[in-house]
Amino acid sequence: MVNGWDEIKLGLKQQGYIADDNTAMLLRISMLLNKPILIEGPAGAGKTELAKAWSHYLDRRLIRLQCYEGIDETKALYDWNYQKQLLYIQSQGTDRQDWAGMSQNIYTREFLLARPLLEAISSTAAAVLLIDEIDKSDEEFESFLLEILSDWQISIPETGTVTAASIPSVILTSNNTRRLSHALRRRCLYLYLDYPHEQRELEILKMYFPVLNDDLGKQAVAFVRRVRLEKLKKHPSISEVIDWVTVLDHMGVRELSPDLLVNTVNILLKYREDCLAITEKIGQKDWLRGIFNL
Repeated sequence: MVNGWDEIKLGLKQQGYIADDNTAMLLRISMLLNKPILIEGPAGAGKTELAKAWSHYLDRRLIRLQCYEGIDETKALYDWNYQKQLLYIQSQGTDRQDWAGMSQNIYTREFLLARPLLEAISSTAAAVLLIDEIDKSDEEFESFLLEILSDWQISIPETGTVTAASIPSVILTSNNTRRLSHALRRRCLYLYLDYPHEQRELEILKMYFPVLNDDLGKQAVAFVRRVRLEKLKKHPSISEVIDWVTVLDHMGVRELSPDLLVNTVNILLKYREDCLAITEKIGQKDWLRGIFNL
């Protein structure tokens, strides 16, 4: 049974994730249609965290496939346990025997190593399958996914077709480092997840810091939003904002100041060039005017 989108929003919030109406509705639709969701957006916008919260909300196991350049089917779909196969061959003694008969024995499920995709398909209990940063893989790897995302099955030449014991809830994430194929997109619902708007980011901070000073929370969010408007190598993620406010809260800060921003900006930014650029901006009153009472 699929709950309404408002119940999904509440359930995700209880798992520590603030979702908007569009996100909650799309999750509901994905369950109704048994279709994967492709989530694109900047790094650190909360795509992976959404998948984690979704698995907790559904009370399902999260199976994660982290993509990277050069990933292939042996790391994502399945591989053969060559060591076990060798031990089996050796256990048959030194007598020569027909290889065709031997190959029928060693290429069976007993010798198969299930990687994340096969593991998700084979699980009798429905799981949440997270295919993270699919844009880091190549188009050839995408073709491996098409059969799974269309027919919920995997073809293994030596043993035959494995059909899903239960259909997983699938979430694919992309940071837009390359354009994904039309074939992959056709098989998915689509969601663009940007950095949260001001009110939602403040709500996220309030969830983590229930007694956060209102002025500090608003100043922190306003500063981060201004930083994200700059052309940087990497913008602050939601988790980095939470780390920053954790430090401010521990220090007992009630209000931001230019000196404090300069001394803590490296919690938000992870490249020297970005830190220098924002430090220079902090020294310009016009850049801060209208955001803080400095």
